Amino acid sequence: MPTLTRDMTIKSNEDYERQRNKQVAGMRSMLDYAMGVLIIFVGVFLIVRHKFDLALNKRFPPDIIDLLLGILFVIYGVWRVYRGYKKNILNKDSMQVWRLMILGFVLTAGLLSCGPGNGKSAYTDTPVKGTITISADESFKPIVDALIQVYESNNDSTKINVQYKPESECIKDLWNDSIRMIISTVKLTDAQVQSVVDSIHVVVKQLPIARDAVAVIANPASKDTLLTMAEIQMILKGTYNRPLVPVLDGLKSTSTIRFLVDSVLKGQKLTDNAKGANTSDSVINYVANMPNAIGFIGVSWIGNQDDARQLSFLKKVKIVQLESSDKPGKYVLPVQANIYTKRYPMTRDLTYILKEGHRGLGTGFADFMSGEIGQLIFKKAYLMPGRRNFIIRPAETKE
Repeated sequence: MPTLTRDMTIKSNEDYERQRNKQVAGMRSMLDYAMGVLIIFVGVFLIVRHKFDLALNKRFPPDIIDLLLGILFVIYGVWRVYRGYKKNILNKDSMQVWRLMILGFVLTAGLLSCGPGNGKSAYTDTPVKGTITISADESFKPIVDALIQVYESNNDSTKINVQYKPESECIKDLWNDSIRMIISTVKLTDAQVQSVVDSIHVVVKQLPIARDAVAVIANPASKDTLLTMAEIQMILKGTYNRPLVPVLDGLKSTSTIRFLVDSVLKGQKLTDNAKGANTSDSVINYVANMPNAIGFIGVSWIGNQDDARQLSFLKKVKIVQLESSDKPGKYVLPVQANIYTKRYPMTRDLTYILKEGHRGLGTGFADFMSGEIGQLIFKKAYLMPGRRNFIIRPAETKE
């Protein structure tokens, strides 16, 4: 009798341990199922969140890291579900419930991956595919054309349509959601950035990518080839001792005029005798035909010695040397070394403003401009690259 009681006690303990182990295994299996489904859901969200107009996207724009993390999450989640299924400890009814739950999550993930029903937030462009429209200050047409030509040749499934405008018109495009990027000399304040974000609900990024100069050009017959900044001010105000006529790329709203009024005239009035041309090449042609004219244009129109068209411009006009900002009595040309050191007194930054809530063609072009190839293009155009350090040869100055 004592032996029988002992055997029954042992059997009871074994049954208890078996039942306990089964319950523990069942709980672990349920945990694997639950965590697996949750991880899959997070992974799918990371993969497709760029298709939705979310506040999160405005602060943390989706990029390739989201895609990679999403794929890893989905793989790990599937493995967790598979591990829970292989244990196969749950009873038949519970298994059926969990299978239905998994099926529901899979269907939900599939619907999410299809994007929003109205299609308004879905983007079809990537850094290497698609079509976008940007606007750029007309003063920088030669360099922007060169950048786009190289980018499109390297990515033949892309098309960047560019609209060249006065700077003030470019700034209006900040609130135009069909314009993806603006290239000009304007750098937005924090308040302006927030205004754009609040208006069109998109991420705004801006970055200086090069330093430009305002070049002064004169007719080949002109004797005014060396000028101080004080003399430039007098020419712009109409008080110079000779009747020189300033010629600009327009009479209002352009980046060149804004620079001359704000940085040179310090807010004083531009002379009524100033002439406005429609484009920078029109300024060159006007000066070439008028001995008393003196023009102001972006250096990218005349700085590239390897460009046949710009060489033809230099046969029509000559570049005026300005007094160095650090060596009185020395006169310098708007070449890279002087632009970099700001010895040339009229320099300005070229900046892009990108409005893109996903990693699209705008982001790809922005990365290209700030990357090595884009910066080399700026260097070749005789602007000063703003994001890469290159060896710049010293420029000679003349008395």
